[in-house]
Amino acid sequence: MKTIFFELKHSPFCIPIAQMLLAAGVDLESREVPNWDRGELLRLTKGAYYAVPVLQHGKRVIFESGTDTQDVAHYVDDTWFGGQLFPEAVEAAHACTIEFLENEVEARTFKLADIHWIPKVKDLVHRGMIIRHKERKFGRGCVDAWRRDAKKIRTELDQLLVRFETTLRHQRFLFGDAPVYADFLLFGVLGNLTFQRWNRLSAKQRAMAAWRDRLERWRLERV
Repeated sequence: MKTIFFELKHSPFCIPIAQMLLAAGVDLESREVPNWDRGELLRLTKGAYYAVPVLQHGKRVIFESGTDTQDVAHYVDDTWFGGQLFPEAVEAAHACTIEFLENEVEARTFKLADIHWIPKVKDLVHRGMIIRHKERKFGRGCVDAWRRDAKKIRTELDQLLVRFETTLRHQRFLFGDAPVYADFLLFGVLGNLTFQRWNRLSAKQRAMAAWRDRLERWRLERV
């Protein structure tokens, strides 16, 4: 069954899905979606959705049904991992961790990534469309403000990441010996932050650096 993954390579929400599919050994076709042209996604979802990630698995098209859902991740988990990535035993704590990563942590990391990514978009019209999209959501001049406040944002981020650094000093993954979706989500958030070495983990974040290498190499064991 053909699997097509529509993504932005540096997206904090696409990186986790891509890594999950890689860990599961899924043979897939990856398609980069231009941030300034979502026509293909709108046609694919019959006008219902325009963001990434979107997964086409055979005739099924999977995308998020809400602003805080994990529909694509759950589909990947159910289809290839047998529910291992959303274990019931830690459901409540796992949900809190996901919410914290999606709201508090990603709210800092994407800003620190965008101030490097946006200037690298060479086409003036495309770059202008991206800035317009950001400003409609965060206010006029937001990108310049993020660049000006980058040190402050990074300090806030590092304070938020302390809890993950502390946890990973004592165990292999966030909830024990095997990864859950929150591991892949943190991997994606940090992957967005450090994409093309725009930013780097600090010297004090050694446990997270080791964990990231460990998760990057981790593969699903087939029974």
